[in-house]
Amino acid sequence: MAQTSKKVAVIMGSDSDFAVVKAAVEQLKQLEIPCEVRVMSAHRTPRQACEFSAQARENGFGVIIAAAGKAAHLAGVLAAHTTLPVIGIPIKSSTMDGLDSLLSTVQMPKGVPVATVAIDGAANAALLAAQILAVADDALADKLAAMKVQMEEAVVAADRKLQESL
Repeated sequence: MAQTSKKVAVIMGSDSDFAVVKAAVEQLKQLEIPCEVRVMSAHRTPRQACEFSAQARENGFGVIIAAAGKAAHLAGVLAAHTTLPVIGIPIKSSTMDGLDSLLSTVQMPKGVPVATVAIDGAANAALLAAQILAVADDALADKLAAMKVQMEEAVVAADRKLQESL
């Protein structure tokens, strides 16, 4: 099966975020989208994060997913250094149940957009990345359409089972 020509970068601020980010990686693999998973911190390795983001397009990436908790500046820092779409995953932290991460990720200044999914919404981040890539990849668009049909069929089957049990 052919793969999409662009990769997705999945960057997390800490290796402890992988428990959440794993759902994005699994979803990308299921769709046969190549991805590279890295740990980079907006605060502890800012130079590496900026260099990675600035070179992402020339290195074959089409979308960057950035997962971070607490101050959650990673997605914004990456977005500031690229013209690629950046999708933020706010990670639930012990401090404010992820609300701090959500607000830090979603409140970006004009000119530095970051698409943001739900707190711990890694699977949706991967699906949004896939939909962005599918704009220029008909085979990937077909896979996504098939997934929508499968989701519909699952809900219809669950409803039918419920109705039969009543």
